[in-house]
Amino acid sequence: MVFPLSSTSRSSPDSAPLAAILYLFATGFLFSCLDSSAKYLVLSGIPTAFISWMRFVEHTLLVLIFFRPWSNPGIFKVRSIPLQFIRGLCLFGSTYFNFYALQTMQLGETITIAFAAPMVIAALAGPLLGEWAGWRRWAAIIVAFIGVLIIARPGFGSFNPGLPYSISSMLSYSFYVLLTRRMAATETPESLIFFSALAPAILMSPAITQAVIPETPLQIFLLLMLGFFGGLGHYLIILAYRRATTAALAPYPFLQIIWMLAFGYFIFDQFPDIYTLCGAAIVIGSGLYIVHRERQLRTQK
Repeated sequence: MVFPLSSTSRSSPDSAPLAAILYLFATGFLFSCLDSSAKYLVLSGIPTAFISWMRFVEHTLLVLIFFRPWSNPGIFKVRSIPLQFIRGLCLFGSTYFNFYALQTMQLGETITIAFAAPMVIAALAGPLLGEWAGWRRWAAIIVAFIGVLIIARPGFGSFNPGLPYSISSMLSYSFYVLLTRRMAATETPESLIFFSALAPAILMSPAITQAVIPETPLQIFLLLMLGFFGGLGHYLIILAYRRATTAALAPYPFLQIIWMLAFGYFIFDQFPDIYTLCGAAIVIGSGLYIVHRERQLRTQK
């Protein structure tokens, strides 16, 4: 999923340069590569905990190499280590639960559940950040929840054991974004990227005991690319939101579903059923309505 670390653009709140849109489209591709690689590795028998640990260790090393803190010691300076650690735990939960969900769920199903995060964020932003939602946004949140229920179909057919993990991933991600919003004004973007990877890497260090030697060159390649997909994706997010506002770019993260459906079909020979497609349309439509409503409120001020 795509999220803004900060928005420093001076462009119009309703306009998004083509470069910023392309950055987000590429981010969706990279995150889809991350999920597809994780799904392939999990199905190959490599433990989920070890895959998650490798993803964050590689991310941490790439951030150190790219930002070179030894030449600028203050780049990773933090104001609140506890909040940085808690935020890292939220990102860990989002990744770890998602990798577990991918064992039994299709890529299109997990990304659709993840698209409910903006609605959860809108609901929790009131008590946590003082950004209260009006009745229209609450109506959109309820409709989005109905879309999730259509995908889950509780009480109808067989229950997918990956669904609770996917919902837990979405909730963890929602708290991760809320903490990002709160901390963006006081913490540097570089520290937010670094400590969000370092905290899970430390927490998951016992996973090294579950290390499995990959059996094929493809498994080795994908395992080593996890941090690249995640780290570069987060960096492109920063580039995008430096060129346009959060409001202007809000609809474009939903384009990730194109990549996820394509990867699910061509790599795993899976395509969502009609219930998942209908639920996805409802969830995405609710999210786009919230974006539209927020733009209307801005123009009225």
